[in-house]
Amino acid sequence: MNTDGTQDAHGTHADPVPRPAGPRPGGATPGDGPWRSASAQTPYGGGEPGDVPSEPVQPAQPPAASPAASGPPTAGPPDGTLSSDVQPAEGEPSGGVASRAGGAARPEVPAQSPAAGPSDGVPPRPVRAPGAPPVPDGSAFLAWLRAPRPEAAPGVWRFGHRPRPAEEPEVIPARQLLSGALIAFLVGWLIWSLLWNGYLGGWWLLPLYAMIPDSWAEPHSFAAVVAVYAYYTVVALVIMVGVGRLGRWSEIWRRYGLPAWRRATPRAEPPPAPEADPAQWPQLRSAGAQDAADKLAAEARAGLMRDVDHARITRAWQGVRTGQHNLAAFTRAVLKDGAAACLHPSGERDLPARAARHDLATAQVRIGTAADDPRNPYQYRGTGLALGPDLLGTSLLAVGPAGSGKTGSVVRPLAESLCLQALAGRAAVVVVGAAGAGLGPADAYDVVVRIGNPESVYDLDLYGGTNDPDEAAAALAEALVGDLADPHPGGGSRRPTTVLAQLLGPFHAVHGRFPSVPELRQLLDGAPGPLGALRKALTDAGQDVMLRELDARERQLGHPGDLGGVLADRLALLDRPAFAAFFDTSGQGRPFSLRALDHPVRVRIDLPERGHADASRILARLVLAQFTASAAVRDDRSLFACLVLDDATGAVTPEAVRGIQRLRSANAGAVLTLRTLDDVPRPLRGPLLGSIGCRMALSGLTPWDGQDFAEVWGKEWTEARDVTDRQIIAETPLGKTVHVLRRVITGHAPTARAVTVRQVERERWSASELAHGVPPGHAVLSLTNVRGEHAPPLLVDLRS
Repeated sequence: MNTDGTQDAHGTHADPVPRPAGPRPGGATPGDGPWRSASAQTPYGGGEPGDVPSEPVQPAQPPAASPAASGPPTAGPPDGTLSSDVQPAEGEPSGGVASRAGGAARPEVPAQSPAAGPSDGVPPRPVRAPGAPPVPDGSAFLAWLRAPRPEAAPGVWRFGHRPRPAEEPEVIPARQLLSGALIAFLVGWLIWSLLWNGYLGGWWLLPLYAMIPDSWAEPHSFAAVVAVYAYYTVVALVIMVGVGRLGRWSEIWRRYGLPAWRRATPRAEPPPAPEADPAQWPQLRSAGAQDAADKLAAEARAGLMRDVDHARITRAWQGVRTGQHNLAAFTRAVLKDGAAACLHPSGERDLPARAARHDLATAQVRIGTAADDPRNPYQYRGTGLALGPDLLGTSLLAVGPAGSGKTGSVVRPLAESLCLQALAGRAAVVVVGAAGAGLGPADAYDVVVRIGNPESVYDLDLYGGTNDPDEAAAALAEALVGDLADPHPGGGSRRPTTVLAQLLGPFHAVHGRFPSVPELRQLLDGAPGPLGALRKALTDAGQDVMLRELDARERQLGHPGDLGGVLADRLALLDRPAFAAFFDTSGQGRPFSLRALDHPVRVRIDLPERGHADASRILARLVLAQFTASAAVRDDRSLFACLVLDDATGAVTPEAVRGIQRLRSANAGAVLTLRTLDDVPRPLRGPLLGSIGCRMALSGLTPWDGQDFAEVWGKEWTEARDVTDRQIIAETPLGKTVHVLRRVITGHAPTARAVTVRQVERERWSASELAHGVPPGHAVLSLTNVRGEHAPPLLVDLRS
C-alpha cells in the first residue's frame, strides 16, 4: 500500500525511491551508495469609488405637528430633517412613545412569549406611533465624522481619499502578460522534464549525493526517501521561481488574484482610539470641558447631530481657544442645547435641500472628477475635485458660453457650500445674479434683495452703509462710469469720484443722509432749484467748507469735459418707475448694506436683467465695488467673505481688478463667470487672469479666448519621443515561425524600433485644444491656494 508516498517492497517494486532515468554520475546507481461590506445608504461624504457618499439622504418629511405641539425645533437625524420621535426619559421603558402634541407616554406591552399561540388574538404592539419616522441613528454621522481625510494636493476631494503615486507605473498589457506567463510555465515544465528523464545528464544530482551519508542510501530507507524528495522539491522550486520572475507571475497575482479582490472589497475600518476619536471631542476634554464633550458625544451617538452642527460647534470652540468667547459660557450653552448650541442667528441648522456633495469637516464642495486623461498628472487622475475657502481665497474666474454649465456646475454648488459654512459661523456670502438664474431657493438665504420686484422685503443701500462722502462717492462712481474709465491698469475713476463727492458731502452735511436717486440726478444735471436750495441750507448752517465744495461743482458745470452730465445719464438708468421704491435713503425701508460682512450672513441679490440690462450691469459693478471696499476693513477677518457674481459682464474694470487683488490678504474672495473674455477690455484680460488664482475654461471656448488661457498657463518641459519602426521580414521557415509567435504574444508585427528622446517646451494646453479638445460637460481648471501651492491645468468632468 502507499502509506508514506513510497511503494511497498514486498511487491514487484524493490526500489523504494522513484528516480529519474539515466545513469548515476560516475557509473553508480542510487541503490549503491549513499480574503467590509459597505452600508447600503450612508448620508455623509462621498465622491470616489469606495468612499461614503457625501450628500445626505433625504427621507420623507414627517407630518406637520399640531398647534399644541409648536415650539422650538428639536435636533433631528443627520440628513437635515426634524425628528418627531421622543427619546425615552430616564427610568421610562425603552419602548414607550410620547406624542409631540402632549399625549402621555403609554407603557410598553411585553412582547408575546413564544408559547403564546394564534388563539390569543392579540397582534404585536407597534414600536412607534403610526406615521412617525424611524428613531434616528447616529451610525451614519459617526461614519462620516471618522472617515479618513489625508492631506492632499490642492483641489483634491479629501474625504476618503486614497493617495496615488506621483508618476504612473508601467502597466503591461493583459494579453502580453498572460502569454508571457504561460510560455514561462511551459519553459519551466520543459526544463524539469528534461532533467527528470535524464536528457540533460545526471549532473544536477551531484549535490544530493555529496550531502547525504552512505547509511541513508540503503534501499527502503525512510531517510533516503525524505532526502531525495526534499531535493527534488528544492530543484522544482528553484525552476519555478526563475520562470515565475521571467513570466511576471507576481504581477498576475496582484492584478487578478486575492489582492485585487481585497482592493475591490471595502474593508471596515477599526474604531479609532478614544483619545483620537473625533466623535468623543478630545479637544474639549483636554481643555477640561468633560461634561460638554460627554453631552455632544451622546447626541452624536443618538443621531441628533448633523455635519453643520459639528462644524458650527467646532467654530465656536475655536473662538474659545482664541479668547473671543468664554469657556464657561460655551459649556453652559452645550449642556443646555446639546447639538443645537451656538446656533446661527437665523435659527437654521441646515439648508432646505442640497444639490451638491459637501464635506464640512474640510469645508469642501465637490464639483467633479479629474478625467483619466494623459494630459492630467497621474496623481490626479480619477480623483474627486473640490473647492473650499483655501482656494476661493485667491478668487475664481470661470469662462464658458451659455449652456456650458457655469451656473449649474460651478456657481450653484459654491453658493450652497458657502451658505452651509455661514450656518456654521465660518463665512459670509453674497450671491449676485439675474432673477430666476437658479442660484438656490430663497429659504437658503437670510436676505433676498429682488431689485425691481415690488414684493422684495429688502432694499439695496446705494451708498454701502457708509457715512463718509468720499467713500460713498468712490463706490458710486465705479458703478456708474467704471466701464468708461481708461481700461489700462493705471486707469481709474478719480474725476467722477470728485464730482460726486462735491455733491454728496454738502447734501449729507445739511440733511444727515445721502440724496436719493432723483435728488442726486437733479444735482448732477445742475438744476438751479436744487442747487440753490442746497446753497441756502449750507449758508444757514455755516458750513463754509462744504460751500467751497459746492462752488467748485458749480464752476465746472457746462465746461467741456465735465462729467456731471455723463453721471446723470448713467444715473437715469436707475431713476426708472420700476426702481421707484428702491434705493431709499430716508430710513423708511430695509436697505441691505455690505457692512454686514462682519457677520455670517447669507445674501442673494437678484438683478433685473430682463428689460434693464444696463441697470443690472451698474448694480453688479456697485456690489463688487462695495464688497471689495467692505471686505478690506472688517474687524474680524477670521470669517471668510465671498462674493459670487454670476455673469460679470461689464463688471471688470481697472478698479475692480485692483480690488480683487486685495481680497486675498483680507481672507475674502470673489467668484466671477463670463461667457467670453471679449466682455473684458483687451488691456485688462492679462491683469485679470493674473490677479485670480483659480481659472476655469469650460467646453465651447473660442480659440481667441483659449489663447489667453494658454498664455497665462504657460509652458512646461516634456519628453518628446520620436519612434521609428521598421518591419522585419523573415526569410526562413524558422524565422517566420518565431515572428508568428511574437505576434501572438505581443499583438504586433515584429519590428526594429529606433527611439529618439529629447526635452522640448510645449504649452500645457494650447488654444486649439481648449477650443476643440474639451468634451461637453468638462472644463480645464487650474488652482492656487492661499499658501501659494499650485495645481496644473486639469481636465475635469463636471458631471461626475
